Amino acid sequence: MLGIFVIFLFMIFASASTTHHEPPLSISKKLWGNIQDEEVWLYKLTNSNGMTVEITNYGAIVVSISTPNCDGEFENVVLGFDNLTQYKTQNSYFMGATIGRFANRIAGAEFVLDNTSYKLAANDNTNHSHGGRKGFDKVVWNASEVTGADSVGVVLQYVSKHMEEGYPGNLNVQVTYVLNDRNELKIYYEATTDKPTIVNLTHHSYFNLTAGKSTILDHELTIFADSITPTDQAWIPTGELASVAGTDFDFTKPYSVGERITNLPYGYNMNFVLRKKFGHELSKAAEVFDAKSGRRLEVYTTEPGLQLYTADYMDGSLKGSDNISLEKNMGLCLEAQHFPDSPNKVDFPSTVLRPGQTYSQLTIYRFSRH
Repeated sequence: MLGIFVIFLFMIFASASTTHHEPPLSISKKLWGNIQDEEVWLYKLTNSNGMTVEITNYGAIVVSISTPNCDGEFENVVLGFDNLTQYKTQNSYFMGATIGRFANRIAGAEFVLDNTSYKLAANDNTNHSHGGRKGFDKVVWNASEVTGADSVGVVLQYVSKHMEEGYPGNLNVQVTYVLNDRNELKIYYEATTDKPTIVNLTHHSYFNLTAGKSTILDHELTIFADSITPTDQAWIPTGELASVAGTDFDFTKPYSVGERITNLPYGYNMNFVLRKKFGHELSKAAEVFDAKSGRRLEVYTTEPGLQLYTADYMDGSLKGSDNISLEKNMGLCLEAQHFPDSPNKVDFPSTVLRPGQTYSQLTIYRFSRH
């Protein structure tokens, strides 16, 4: 599927066929393993600043992102695993994964579309979460490479069959990761369907700007949102929009993640309603700064919401890349998305996709240092 985003990308990259790129701007790949009869590859994107991003076509997962600290030392700033076997067997935390068909939760694992009720896989007690028992994070995607004047990327494609995990319609999905010389990882999402369905895709990296030397509790966080979608104890939104003013969810100015987290029994796991003038424009969603490393992360997205999750359910029972113990609060997720349980909340932005329409979104993770 060559959709509007990739056509746009090729327009941007049109000079690639005539421009010679000196190293280190490059893309390489190696065979990482097999799942049944399908080959799994590990791609490494490198920009001219030495920043690298590793991506596998299993789960469309970001395996590592290496960026410099204030002293110029390059380190991996996302949690992950060292090998494919661990991702297949231990990635219950969805580390680095592409989430779909529907990110976050759907109450009762059920929704109604055009007067037809669809029952989904109930994989979170009685609710549906992150696409079900075998979501997009657990399948092998077709992969191809793209190269531009100041960027390199990987195009990942997957066809989700009609009624897979209970969702109607054959869904053609495309996720394109692009690393450029502005130290931005751009993620372009696109999908089309042959029957009315619902779609809500997101990215699930756990960021740690200390490169795992400490937790994210000292990270300073700003979220450009004035309200949240409060939830019940099962993390299902009530349908309300609640102001963050005067609450532990007020990140309208920088606060350390740990400053108020002890007031919340399970840490932060909340959808923030982003400030949008027109509903779908690219705007700044969040900013994270770590004073120890000098690293800064900015998040931009076309999506209406951003899920903040502080990994309070990690318990140290697993070891990640570089032998990092996956402890509580070792990572920070900033998941650009539509709101949880949108199919069952008529006042939330719609996640319905119909034949002839194209689902599209862009999320950017921009890295810098002081």
